[in-house]
Amino acid sequence: MKDFAQLIKKLDSTNKTTVKVQALADYFITANNQDKVWTIAILSHRRPPRPVNTTLLREWSAELAKIPLWLFEESYHIVGDLAETIALVVPAGEKSTDKSLTTFLKEMIALKPKTEIEKKTYLYKNWRQLNYYERFVFTKLITGGFRIGISQKLMTKALSKATEIDEDILAYKLMGNWNPDKISFQDLVLEEKESDYLSKPYPFYLAYAFEGEVSALGDVKDWSIEHKWDGIRCQVIIRKNELFVWSRGEELVTDKYPEFQKFVGVIPNGTVLDGELLPYLNNEIGTFNDLQTRIGRKTVSKALLAKTPVILKAYDLLEWKGRDIRQKPFVERRKLLEEMYADSVISSECEKSLFLSPSLSLTSWKEVAEERTRSREMRSEGLMLKRKDSPYQVGRKKSVWWKWKVDPLTIDAVLTYAMRGHGRRSNLFTDYTFALWQENGEGKKELVTFAKAYSGLTDKEFKEVDAWIKKNTLERFGPVRSVIPHHVFEIAFEGIANSKRHKSGVATRFPRILRWRKDKKIEEANTLEDLKTLIPNNNKS
Repeated sequence: MKDFAQLIKKLDSTNKTTVKVQALADYFITANNQDKVWTIAILSHRRPPRPVNTTLLREWSAELAKIPLWLFEESYHIVGDLAETIALVVPAGEKSTDKSLTTFLKEMIALKPKTEIEKKTYLYKNWRQLNYYERFVFTKLITGGFRIGISQKLMTKALSKATEIDEDILAYKLMGNWNPDKISFQDLVLEEKESDYLSKPYPFYLAYAFEGEVSALGDVKDWSIEHKWDGIRCQVIIRKNELFVWSRGEELVTDKYPEFQKFVGVIPNGTVLDGELLPYLNNEIGTFNDLQTRIGRKTVSKALLAKTPVILKAYDLLEWKGRDIRQKPFVERRKLLEEMYADSVISSECEKSLFLSPSLSLTSWKEVAEERTRSREMRSEGLMLKRKDSPYQVGRKKSVWWKWKVDPLTIDAVLTYAMRGHGRRSNLFTDYTFALWQENGEGKKELVTFAKAYSGLTDKEFKEVDAWIKKNTLERFGPVRSVIPHHVFEIAFEGIANSKRHKSGVATRFPRILRWRKDKKIEEANTLEDLKTLIPNNNKS
């Protein structure tokens, strides 16, 4: 645990990629093999389930520190991180421990079903035995919120440096449904077994956001153009008469989408499709809000399958008849995909659940720009621009794949609530709730909240709003303050849909502040009806 804590300290104290890679590589060379496995798991978001809820963690650490809970809560909101706050307020003991990272994590797994008294005793014992940074890392592992800015690609690069195994091979090995508590470093990284690859997807290739003049990309004939669908990126794998569905987040979600089981026996074995999971209601693409009814469900009932069916919009072929074809040019992979679709899918049961993302026949950048304006009508986020000669690479690469998203939707809204931020903004009120006007049935207007946002202003503007909030608070609800309605902000968002889960009846995707409208009075802010007019096909429920 001491070595792992020192590693996290080094990673947390630098922004230089080369320093982070070297620190990780040194650790992978010297750590024991099981600690290596758990480190890979932690840094790739395969943490054990949280054994103690945060309410108890706050109460017990305040009690151990002999401070009132309100003082701990105030400290937490200033520090901005629960584990760091606990590490700061809990007094360190004189004892120490040489337990390994693996031992700690196995203890945490065993802790989950135990009583609150047993959990409290365990935490007190370990908080007292660890120094500040070890206590911080230990508590981070307990909370399950371990994020330190290390990408999967950076970790793979360091592991490659330590083992001399090719990065692409390692990226492939580390994907999949492996359990750090049951696999050895030899099995996970060093040993090569054919059976390991049956269900494994390929590392996803990601596009960069395009900005500027699209004509700067050169001859439009060198590019393949298609819509960027607003769903869940996934790979569908068919090998040895078995089907596997992987999300881009490296989650195996096969059982969530039983519609795709009909692909087995129709699509040839040794096929890997890259595409987008989309809701498909009444023979047309639905919204991401529709898709959310299928996300996270432990069981998928017949009623849910009927209410929100899903399809796969396939746009790339990564493996064909058992051969990795990622190094072939995109146009060749696309031709094989179209041939497979024509030979196997058309006129089969698969045709109801598998569609090809259409390649658009556009002959000028002007036509491409015009097609982009149709994106919301097509239920897409914009366009994908892919060089026809591009191989399917790993991670995010510039200049060969671009996503050219449509401009965001905007609305002018009133600031009504505020909460302190996190990290370097933990002493400022930077997390805001916004509202729009609505008739209340008595001929009067009232403000109805519809979205939260915490980005988009400059540091100077955040400080200015923060100072105003502190002087114009109406009520306090724990860390949240309601404020006098006075300021108008232009809010941008990527998508919008009807929602029964929100008081406003509307859900927005990725809301953020576009600008502070100091030129507008709150009476000039938009209404909820204005917002609803932006919903596609709003005549449908």
